[in-house]
Amino acid sequence: MQQLLNTALGGLTLGMVYAAFALALVLIFRSTRIVNFAQAPMAMVTTFIALTLIDAGYSYWIGFAAALLAGLVLGAVVERVLIRPVEDKPEINAVILTLGLFIVLHALAAVVFGNAYRSFPAPFGIRGFEVGGSTIALTGFGVFTIGAVVVVMALLVALFRFTDVGLRMRAAAYNQEVARLLGVRVGRMLTLGWALAALVGSLAGILIAGGSLVHPGYMDSVVVYGFVAAVLGGLESPIGAVVGGLTLGVSLSFVSGYVGSELVALAALGILMLVLTLRPGGLFSQAAERRV
Repeated sequence: MQQLLNTALGGLTLGMVYAAFALALVLIFRSTRIVNFAQAPMAMVTTFIALTLIDAGYSYWIGFAAALLAGLVLGAVVERVLIRPVEDKPEINAVILTLGLFIVLHALAAVVFGNAYRSFPAPFGIRGFEVGGSTIALTGFGVFTIGAVVVVMALLVALFRFTDVGLRMRAAAYNQEVARLLGVRVGRMLTLGWALAALVGSLAGILIAGGSLVHPGYMDSVVVYGFVAAVLGGLESPIGAVVGGLTLGVSLSFVSGYVGSELVALAALGILMLVLTLRPGGLFSQAAERRV
């Protein structure tokens, strides 16, 4: 029973880590219709900015705020400098550019920050809580991660459902020409979408790094599962991103705990194939209405 509980709690925390990254992917796709493969190294760079400030003697929360601000600025700069010139070209062009940016940011981070493993602090305890004389696999930082992801999900749902800004962002993503005719400043909305997605990605990077070792490739093992979580829930749905992350995290935790850690990657592929076979658009996809 103790092992079952710890496995489930470990999967819950791990799933929320996947969900944090999936939320960034959902935000960028929903606001620009582009899958940003450079989301992970962008978050890695902002995490190292936070770590540099923390190592310089500043508090964790100053580094945390600096990382989020850096992500906001980096996302806007990437959209303006790299993506804007190909906005009227086929969408695959922008995707290829993000793949190139993935490689470039990895190389630059290795030059600037080095390849050595460095310890990233956590603002709360990373030791499991004591319950009835037993230690359970839920830490203070794990609770913080769960709370942060739930808050971000709620904010994104509110943004796209209940605000004019969210409506304009979606209009700019779906049909730029029509949106311009309706008075939407498409360029600003696309820049805002990239900036907000990079901010959420920066949060994911810090949550993944907390209490562990970081290096320029520390997110590479997580990014694949984050993409799987986003696809499972549906690239249109913030709630789906969280549900997909939790489904994947708990499932892989049980596979690792009861079957074998060497089968985790295979299990993730199996879950992805099953969902895409039964529901290609993801668990929270909605059928599009079209008049003929």
